[in-house]
Amino acid sequence: MAASGAAVERIVQQQVYIRGANRPFGELTAEDARERADELKAATGWGPTARVASYAFAWRELSMELERSGVATVSELDPDLLVSLAPRLWVVLPGGGASAGSRA
Repeated sequence: MAASGAAVERIVQQQVYIRGANRPFGELTAEDARERADELKAATGWGPTARVASYAFAWRELSMELERSGVATVSELDPDLLVSLAPRLWVVLPGGGASAGSRA
């Protein structure tokens, strides 16, 4: 199933708090994704914070995909991949709702 252009555009324009400011998700680099993965992994604990581990893993997966693909930014990745990863990263809420990118 091909990702719709509108959905992809919404995802890449979604603001994510990283490097001390809100930035469009599509501008993030592999280094940004690694930084977010490390930050979330450090916040993972037991009980309610154990759920953070899945988001840390998704951000690590994004950084690896950026490196493997040889692209500079998220916006250059395959649109179908972006649509599938965005909810797992909390760039959009699972189910396609409003953003939670700045909360992760």
